[in-house]
Amino acid sequence: MTTKLRVPPFLNYDATIGQLDWQGAVEALRKGHGLPAAQIKDVFLGPPTGTMMSRSAYIEGLGYGAKTFTVLDANAARGLPTVQGAMLVFDKDDGSLQAVVDSALVTELKTAADSVLGASLLARPDSKHLLVVGAGTVATSLVKAYASALPGLERISVWSRRPEQAQKLVAGLGDRGVRIAAVPDLQAAVESADIVSSATMARQPLILGDWVRPGTHVDLIGAFKADMREADDALMAKAAVFVDSRQTTLGHIGELIEPIASGAITADSVLGDLYDLVQPEARRRQSDDEVTLFKNGGGAHLDLMIASWIAQVTLV
Repeated sequence: MTTKLRVPPFLNYDATIGQLDWQGAVEALRKGHGLPAAQIKDVFLGPPTGTMMSRSAYIEGLGYGAKTFTVLDANAARGLPTVQGAMLVFDKDDGSLQAVVDSALVTELKTAADSVLGASLLARPDSKHLLVVGAGTVATSLVKAYASALPGLERISVWSRRPEQAQKLVAGLGDRGVRIAAVPDLQAAVESADIVSSATMARQPLILGDWVRPGTHVDLIGAFKADMREADDALMAKAAVFVDSRQTTLGHIGELIEPIASGAITADSVLGDLYDLVQPEARRRQSDDEVTLFKNGGGAHLDLMIASWIAQVTLV
């Protein structure tokens, strides 16, 4: 007897994004971190100009996932996306392939929801002013996610090295139920913000500890390699430091590697990750004056949590 193979659905960005919401994405990550710690593994192949990355995870009680994508900088000149790929989601019990999800959809929702979950656990509950540093694709999703999932916000400022990019981002957002404006002065914006969320490609710090007032929550997304960072040593030293995943940040990202090397902090300065923070007894913000800092480093386990949620919501 021949068994007929089931062809899993492909969930592409345009057909699926309208069925999803930011609160649901944040809750998927919260619930996922209540499960046993994930097993994760990354594989990188090819030259720096054309790399393929495969990021895999297994989470007991949730299942298996593998996100494979290529990164080719030259594609911009060809009129093609720089990053292309898909996420495979496998059943937790029988290992069957449940869905193939557009990697751009997974990454967008995962990245912003990761930061918003961190902020919901660490920022002051009365935070009113969010500053988004950067004006690219990630910055756009951060504005949308924060505005949707943190309803107490009243004002969102956007700063970019190129002011016209920040203005273009703001103009394209429409009504988000909160005042949104491009701002020209980074220092002044940091000094007045309750939450600073940064998504840039900076190699040198652009957010300085001397600018950050007591009680601020700093959310760092942009740095993802050993030679990248957005915050200076003074900020890292004055803040209560948390990460989304110890496994994907410590020893991997300049945001932590460089201040540890300089002696500004130690590895023990990282007080917890999301597995710790979601626990009821977690060490979180200790006072209204404490500066908290969250490093968003990503990881295949976060991709799996989000992709499983996408499949669950859309394949009903």
